[in-house]
Order: sequence, then C-alpha cells, then structure tokens
Amino acid sequence: MNIDPFAHLDSFIHSAEAGSFSAAARRLGLSPAGVSKNVARLEASLGVRLFQRSTRKLGLTEEGEQFLREVGPAWHRIAQAIDVVREGAGEPSGPLKVALAPAVGRMHVVPLLEEFHRLHPGVVPDLHFENRQVDLIAEGFDVAIGGGVELTQGVVARELARVRLLVAAAPAYLAQHPAPSHPDELAGHDGIARRSIRSGRLQSWTLRTADGQEAAAEFRPVAVFDDPEAMARAAAAGLGVAVLPAPHARPLLDSGELVRILPDWYVEAGPLFLYYSSRKLLPAKTRVFVDFVAARFRALGLAAQFTV
Repeated sequence: MNIDPFAHLDSFIHSAEAGSFSAAARRLGLSPAGVSKNVARLEASLGVRLFQRSTRKLGLTEEGEQFLREVGPAWHRIAQAIDVVREGAGEPSGPLKVALAPAVGRMHVVPLLEEFHRLHPGVVPDLHFENRQVDLIAEGFDVAIGGGVELTQGVVARELARVRLLVAAAPAYLAQHPAPSHPDELAGHDGIARRSIRSGRLQSWTLRTADGQEAAAEFRPVAVFDDPEAMARAAAAGLGVAVLPAPHARPLLDSGELVRILPDWYVEAGPLFLYYSSRKLLPAKTRVFVDFVAARFRALGLAAQFTV
C-alpha cells in the first residue's frame, strides 16, 4: 500500500505526543476522523498496531513506542527543515517573538526597529519586556536579549556587551551623608538592595578596581527591589546608595540626578547576550534579526554604554 508520509507520519507523531486524535487534529487542522484514518492506513502499511484504542484513552503499543522513538526526532527535524526552506524561498516574514531586558529594550533595541522594518518589512517583532531569563522553547520565544543568562542545552548566544555596575546616590542624599572614599565605608550608609528574581535572595556585590583590588559592597538596606530601573529612580529620589547597572545609571548621571561614588570601583556583572535556539536550520526571520542587532551594536558602539 502506498502511503503519504507527510500526512500519515504527521498524524501518528502528533497523536502519540498529544495523547489523542482530537488534540492532534487541532494541531494539524484536520478532523479527528481524518487523523484516525491516517494512522490506520499507516498501521496497515506497516503491518503492526501502533495504538491501543479505548473510549477513554489512546495509548501506544510497544511497537508504537519503539516506532516513535526511532522516527519522532528525525521527523521533527525534517518538518523544521521544510519550514525553513519554504520560508527562505521568499523574504523573511512572520511574527518574531522577542524577550528583552526592559531598559536594554527601550534604550538600545527599540530605536533600531525603524531601520529593521525598512530592511525586513515582512517580519513583525512581538516584544516582551522581561526582567528574567525566559525559556525559549517552552514559552515560544524566537530570540531573547538579556544578562545573567545560563546557557542551557538547546540554546546558543552571541555576546553583545560586557555589563558593569557602579555605585551611585542622589546629590540630596550625599549632602546629608558624606560620600565614602572606600567600599568599607558603605557599611555606614543607607542602601537600596536588590532581590534576585531567580532565587528570591538579596544579591551581594563584589566591587573591583582595574588594578585588581576587591571589596564587598555592604550597606544598611532601607528598601528592597527586584527591578534595577526602579532602584535607579529610588536612588535619584534620595532614598540611599545603590549598585546599578551602567545602562540604568547613565541617563541619571548625565542629567545630574545621580552622582557616581567610588568612581574607581565597579562590579563585573558578566555579558549581555542575544540568545536563541541552537537548531541548525534557523528560520530566516530569526536569523536576520539576530544578525541585524549584533551588527548594529558593533557599528554604533553600543557595547561601550554598558561599561563604566
């Protein structure tokens, strides 16, 4: 019996992974009866029963489990390759789901979008501003941009910048509390602490100098935040000393709302990454966005704005 490998294998794999013909039908845009018929034809061609069917449950037979293990991963790669090739036949297009660290997104990526749109009008960026590392696969993101990223299996990254943190306070606060000349003197100051979104714990900072000195940044916490932009605004309002990422502090330093203290000291916070799925065949819309952002960061010297 000749079979249509696309329709019949698609129906089998989606039914096995979803646990029902109905769920597979919704994914494939078919009727449940059509999916069931495709699977039955595949079973007839192979000469084995792949599913145990009942009114309540659809389960794989031993042969079905083995068949899924053998063909499932390869079939997904083939389907992915077909999608990429079809997309590559024309201009990159479609929605592009992007997660961005909020300040980085607003200040450095959003201003690039007009140029990106002119170059690739068929791609529609769908921006999500997140102060956390997203799960690209589970949450359906195409690309993410942020710092503090743990590179899990299936994810690759391109470094956009090295991020440093600095110590700052408002002129009004410093008028009442003389600026420290060494990190050890921070212990006598009110400070704005940061809670890690990932762990829920207060973050500790190690300050460094270019010649290799190190010291802990310890102060009296008067408030705790999980958002660096809010911390910067609280510091500008005179609440206390704060250890801030350079891109959050820089606009307020430029306006005079914050003053940098301990100017020879900084925290090395690690890279700002642009990360995406490690699959070999990257969709054209993802590839052009990744290449565009990386190229503009280099051409415009944006990486320098993340250091101190």
